[in-house]
Amino acid sequence: MTLIERNVTHNCKYTDRFPGIPTAGKVIPTSDRAKTCLQEITPRPTTPPVVRKFLNTTRPGVGSIRVFHGRANDPDIASNLVHGLCTKTAASGGTVINPPPKTIYQQKLHRFREDVYATSQKAPLGKSHDQRPGLPYGLNTDKTTFGMKLSKGMAADELINPPKPSHQVEKEAQEGHNSYIRSHNAYFVGERVDRNYNWSRSSKDSRFGVSTPHYNNGRNVLRSLNWLCDTEKHHSAKLVSKICDDFREKTQSQIGKVHDPITDTLKVPPNHTFGILLPPDTFGAGDLIHSTSSTEYLRGTDRQRALVSAVRQHLKKANFHNFNSLLHAFRQYDKKGQGMIDKKDLWDVCRQFNLDLSGAVLDSLMDYCDLYKDGHINFLEFANFLNWKDKMPINKLEQRIITSERRTSTAPANMQRISFSDQKEPAVSKALVRLDDLEPAVVGSTLKTPKTLSRSREAQDHFVTSSSTIQAVVGSHPPTDYRPYGIPTVRTDLAAPRIKRVSDHTNYGDGATAYELLYPTLLSLRGVYEEHLFCPRTKEEISKIFQNVGLSISKEAFEEAWKLASMRHPTGEVCVEIFRNVLKEIPPTQSIE
Repeated sequence: MTLIERNVTHNCKYTDRFPGIPTAGKVIPTSDRAKTCLQEITPRPTTPPVVRKFLNTTRPGVGSIRVFHGRANDPDIASNLVHGLCTKTAASGGTVINPPPKTIYQQKLHRFREDVYATSQKAPLGKSHDQRPGLPYGLNTDKTTFGMKLSKGMAADELINPPKPSHQVEKEAQEGHNSYIRSHNAYFVGERVDRNYNWSRSSKDSRFGVSTPHYNNGRNVLRSLNWLCDTEKHHSAKLVSKICDDFREKTQSQIGKVHDPITDTLKVPPNHTFGILLPPDTFGAGDLIHSTSSTEYLRGTDRQRALVSAVRQHLKKANFHNFNSLLHAFRQYDKKGQGMIDKKDLWDVCRQFNLDLSGAVLDSLMDYCDLYKDGHINFLEFANFLNWKDKMPINKLEQRIITSERRTSTAPANMQRISFSDQKEPAVSKALVRLDDLEPAVVGSTLKTPKTLSRSREAQDHFVTSSSTIQAVVGSHPPTDYRPYGIPTVRTDLAAPRIKRVSDHTNYGDGATAYELLYPTLLSLRGVYEEHLFCPRTKEEISKIFQNVGLSISKEAFEEAWKLASMRHPTGEVCVEIFRNVLKEIPPTQSIE
């Protein structure tokens, strides 16, 4: 008896009569089930986060959003970001639909406000409009009706829900639908199209063919989008030669590194600077604009000018806190009582205010304050450059003292008294300032302040190039005698048009230079520009202009100046500028009375 027979016998509830006899056949060992075979023994390796951010860029998972690897670690701000301003709720919907009841006082107050309107008087709130004033006289408004009486038909509820049983409604709808299919070929949603098939052998609800497998997770779509050849190409290793890889590292930019193709061949520190260190220029942009000579360059003297400015500010503050007026401060500086401050007086005051200046700084300070270059600092220069003159106005008594002739004395400056009645003092010096040098501190006030002095630069009248200095070629003619070629930048050879076009960019010599744009003349503030000074004028106009500015010229000098000025122009035209230059060349004793 085999094992199978014994099992069958056991299953059939038969008794094994020979249990001691071994069974014949081969025992089949029980193997693993299908579930065990499909179950993974070891877990799949997880993808590192560094690699996962690149895979999310190239091959994102099903249902996930593609994220660029550079933004993988960025915080998610866009999903929680809200733009605009939060609107404040004024009133809720329940308050608008069902407002709170008003009191009787509020209702009467509202009615009182609405009674002023004509519409409220004709048609008050809650009542119909009274149209009786516009109807014919004697018309009974309670019994008279207008219009045509309509016959009552079917009600709306009978149209929407007719009083018919459901099978009758379906029958009538089906009869109408069959006719509509025949006329318009239109079917209900989901209705089978009638193709006149023979349904005698099978039912109309029968299905044919094999059902297409469908998965809601989209695995079939993913399989159709990823071809087998592309999948193997991405998973397979790419073999690149070492020479090509080294070349790419040198020529292509790497993430987080600076692109330097010669970093391996050039052994220099990271902070190395190539090139030759050029010395700084001794001149600046201001020196070029003002055509400053090489001996007066300001570049390189920045520290010296800063020290002079600091000393001036210190002296201004000391004078403001220690003296009550400009005259008192000037007497403290003028130890000798000569009406001027020399370098020795300035040095003594600086030592008194704990300023130990070097000789170079003292010379620079003296040169800065000495505007007229006479070796001394007068009262006007002292008030402008060493004081806050606007904060220390001059009263009437001080005005009489500094604008009148004063007698000098050998007494110290702080003990000196000024007396105009004493005739025994022999020396008489001139006034500290003229009356014209004082201007009102405030319009309409008796207090006055010294006028403001400005430090202006004089531009050079000519330019000398290095080529003209060395004469370009030794033993040859200088370049100044060469014949010029080409078209000049400033077309002084052409007459300027009377009306210049917008598209005409030619410089006829009547345009302003960079210096004139940065420092316009005082005449421009009065409406007088450069074109007014260079336009030709008659002899009478020239004479009237110079008489109006207060210049008195004799007739002989005027005729001589007019003759010389007319010779300056080829056509004999004379302008204000030419006539003014001619007057400078004539000695003052001959031109001005």
